[in-house]
Amino acid sequence: MNVMIVDDEPLARDRLRALLTEEFDDIEVVAEAGDGIQALAEAGKHTPDLVFLDVRMPGMDGIEAARHLAQLEPAPAVVFTTAYDDYALEAFGVHALGYLLKPIKVEKLSEVIRSVARPNRAQLAALKDGVEKQSRSHISARMRGNLVLIKLVDVQYFQADQKYITVRHTGGEVLIEEALKDLEQEFAPRFIRIHRNALVAVDAIAAVERDSLGRTVVRLRETGDCLEVSRRHLAELRELLKAI
Repeated sequence: MNVMIVDDEPLARDRLRALLTEEFDDIEVVAEAGDGIQALAEAGKHTPDLVFLDVRMPGMDGIEAARHLAQLEPAPAVVFTTAYDDYALEAFGVHALGYLLKPIKVEKLSEVIRSVARPNRAQLAALKDGVEKQSRSHISARMRGNLVLIKLVDVQYFQADQKYITVRHTGGEVLIEEALKDLEQEFAPRFIRIHRNALVAVDAIAAVERDSLGRTVVRLRETGDCLEVSRRHLAELRELLKAI
């Protein structure tokens, strides 16, 4: 089994690596990372079978990283590691693949490895949907077999088209398979719905104006894109912009 260790504390990584290499003959530590973003990059390179993932890390925490890891093909099994028992139970409860309390004991480590060698479909779905339902700091998309991360602060808008969502950001655009309604709930009030098929970042709005066809549109700062505002959502948009 190929394993990756993710923890922002080097000593914690060293201890877990020592336990894994000394106590388990059939395990190879193929990668390590100090935060969630680095973990995703390493996972794309090494395709681990199992990831030990610290819950609390700077930049991107373990729970958000797990949500992005669940999009990989094949998705690795995930074991959270934490020093906070109550936090662990509240954050991901019984639906997570597993968790270990620090300091990690070899007996518990052995139990968890046996139980998560093959993640089931329900467990992966729980991670993909967001066990904790916290708002993500990044959007992830698969492009040519690789996982691409876009910072949420760089996203201008989400626009639905049949089963896909276009994520327009300052560096271009990507396609994701998520529901616009779920994105609206997760990222409100940072994003506002302006049409049944579009969510716009409030901070990205440069102006609300009329286009050459007489439609009300929002013009965006960075990209200059213009998106139509439906009558249904116009009043709410204007009220929001007045309050800013």
